[in-house]
Amino acid sequence: MGKDEPMDDCVFCKIVAGQIPSTPVAESAAAYAFYDIVPQAPVHVLVIPKIHLTSADEVAAVHGGIVDELVLLAQKVVEVEGVRESGYRLVMNVGPDAQMTVAHLHVHVLGGRRLEWPPG
Repeated sequence: MGKDEPMDDCVFCKIVAGQIPSTPVAESAAAYAFYDIVPQAPVHVLVIPKIHLTSADEVAAVHGGIVDELVLLAQKVVEVEGVRESGYRLVMNVGPDAQMTVAHLHVHVLGGRRLEWPPG
C-alpha cells in the first residue's frame, strides 16, 4: 500500500470513506471539511485531503497542489461559518511536539473568538 492510498488504521481515512460519521461543513473533489469533535474555539473545523498523507512533511510536487486545495476549502469554510471578516487562524501541526494527534495531513480552521498569541 502506498502512502497516498487510504490507511486501514487512519481515523481520517475512515471518515473520508464514510466508515466513521462526521458533520460536514464543505467538500471539494480533493478535500473534505468537518467539525472537530473536541473544538478549541467556537469555530473549529478540520480540512483534510481525501488521499492519505501523514503530514506536511510528505507533501511533494506529485501531490498536485493539495495544500492549495486545503486552503481553498478553508476559505469556503470561513464563509460558511461567518468568520472571514472577524478573522480566523489556519493551523497545520507536524509531529508530536506540535501536538499532532492524527497522522493524516490536516488544517485546523479556528475562529469565532479572539485567538491568543503565542498559541502555546
